[in-house]
Amino acid sequence: MSKAKPLSDAQPTQRKGAPLPTDPGQTGYGAPPPAPLPGAPSTPLTGTRQRGGARPVGWNSPSSRRPPQFTDTTPAAPVRRLPQPVLVSAAVVGVVALIGAAILGYRAMDTFDTVANPLANPSAKQTEVPLAPPRPTVTVTATPVPDAVRVKQNGLYKAGKVAAVNCTAPAVKPSTEAAALRFYQAILPCLNRAWAPLVRKAGYEFRPPKVVLWAKGQTSCTGEPTDVAFYCGDAETITMRGDQDSKLFRQDATSGRIHAMDTLAHEYGHHVQMLTNILISSSSRKGWAKTEPAKLEESRRLELQASCLGAAFLGANKTALGITGQRLETWEWQTKHSGDEYNPKKVRDHGSRKNNWLWSGASFKTTNPASCNTFTAPAAKVS
Repeated sequence: MSKAKPLSDAQPTQRKGAPLPTDPGQTGYGAPPPAPLPGAPSTPLTGTRQRGGARPVGWNSPSSRRPPQFTDTTPAAPVRRLPQPVLVSAAVVGVVALIGAAILGYRAMDTFDTVANPLANPSAKQTEVPLAPPRPTVTVTATPVPDAVRVKQNGLYKAGKVAAVNCTAPAVKPSTEAAALRFYQAILPCLNRAWAPLVRKAGYEFRPPKVVLWAKGQTSCTGEPTDVAFYCGDAETITMRGDQDSKLFRQDATSGRIHAMDTLAHEYGHHVQMLTNILISSSSRKGWAKTEPAKLEESRRLELQASCLGAAFLGANKTALGITGQRLETWEWQTKHSGDEYNPKKVRDHGSRKNNWLWSGASFKTTNPASCNTFTAPAAKVS
């Protein structure tokens, strides 16, 4: 949330076998065949015929085999032979049938679709390189970083200075809300290019924020009414008060331009805190604080750091953004006169004007986030 300023009344921030059948009237398995009668010849007599022949004997049918009967000597009827032409014709027909069957079988084999019948003849393509066996899954449990360590020893403090990105001062005059939005959008790419390398060097992923205009009746992230600019970490969105900035610009062009630029840089500082997890850990520390003064102190450390980070960007790009001469003097005066003293509600959540200048004035010169570690400072410097 933007800091309080005295310039206007508007304030920015889931097999088993089958049972055996039995014949009717029979129980158990069939008996083995009986031995031949004593004195019986070992082969049938010549010229005789045994009626019915031998019946098969198996596990499931009882034996009905009896000794051969040799009392029937009735000569067998002569075998009737077919005429020779009939035999020849039958042989020819048989040969033709066999050839036809062979041809049909060959055609069936030739047209059999192994793709349509994969179970009959499965096809598999061998890969050139055998597949490696699956590797076991290893779960690594990351050790959580304490909130105090994250805010006091963050990699952002060791990432180096903010770079000059050779931006040019916006030619847009923020005299209306629509023009103010274009003014913010002209500076946003400069902020992205300046902070992206440092956020990545600190070990975090960079994502550009969105910038939108405040709409009448709109509430802040907490659902409370607001009359200042603010940043929402969940949506990573900066909401600017274009109505206030355009009004101030119409009153004083230099003051309006510097105020809009400084407020945007401050809110972008909150985005940097979000990307580096400082904002999350500081909010956690504030939630665990047991007293209201302790909660307010944590809030001041966060807000003073956001202003400090914004000033580091402005200092690194002061020439390109035109913050020189009278505009530089205006920025210094506004910074020295921005603080909780000017808050109509007298809430001490952003820091005194003295400490605002203490942090922002220093980082404007050093252009280094290392100058913005408000979380290790004594209470007096974040009052």
